Amino acid sequence: MSSVSITVVGVGAVGGLIAAHLCQVPENVTSLAVRTAFERLILERDDTLLEAQPRVMTDPDQAQPADWILLSTKAYDSKAASEWFERCSHEGTRLAVIQNGVDHVERLSRWFPRERILPVMVDCPVERVSPGHVRQRGPVVLKFPATAPGRSFGSLFAGTEVNCEAVDDFVSVIWWKLCLNSAGVVNALTLKPSGIAHDPHAARLMRKIVEETAAVGRAEGAQLDSGIADEVIGIYRNHPADSVNSLHADRLAGRPMEIDLRNGIIVKLGLRHGIPTPYNEMAVELLRIA
Repeated sequence: MSSVSITVVGVGAVGGLIAAHLCQVPENVTSLAVRTAFERLILERDDTLLEAQPRVMTDPDQAQPADWILLSTKAYDSKAASEWFERCSHEGTRLAVIQNGVDHVERLSRWFPRERILPVMVDCPVERVSPGHVRQRGPVVLKFPATAPGRSFGSLFAGTEVNCEAVDDFVSVIWWKLCLNSAGVVNALTLKPSGIAHDPHAARLMRKIVEETAAVGRAEGAQLDSGIADEVIGIYRNHPADSVNSLHADRLAGRPMEIDLRNGIIVKLGLRHGIPTPYNEMAVELLRIA
């Protein structure tokens, strides 16, 4: 099998997770575009470690054209990350966008040809320990459109423990993920990890937030089960009690938060469809004040 060149732009929690698994495939020639250089990439999971020493770059001038660019920065860093695209691209390069939100292609088409953008949904509890060191807290699931580029993307992880699934209805998949993410605003507001979902008052707030999200998602064409709020609360309760989602982690660290792409987009689209979203609106305003 011929080699495939890959540049991962943004190696935080999700980027580190993805890059570490990519590095386990001999055919992958994986490079990392980062802000802070490190010598080794370490993925900690259960009682085992995955280690790799991919090429680490801190300046776009160090980059070479790649077959795939995997963008895994926070969405608010997309513009800065786009500085890598030209140096990392040839005429056939594809961009896999592994970010939160439901508008991957629309957002990134400002900086990359729309027809070569692949949106990807990632589901895995993972935390960044330090530069180049991440902790995986559960199985890794990647879902993407069932197209030729999607299947090509999935093949990058052949032989790894990453569960790749090409789906016909990506709209429903990405809105399911937003339902999951939307509930995490309760963690960010209370500064309490996943275990807070066992509290009946927190669970009630999560339920209301997810129900609003699902209503907007259905108006956008997503097929979402009526019991999705119970499903989401169950997922949070099954996570390690001390697990911290990215919105919570960003607030703890004093970093910008992806509130506009998580709960904010629900409020925005709810207004478009005439669907009230008071719980999401309250959460957005409280986080903005905070």
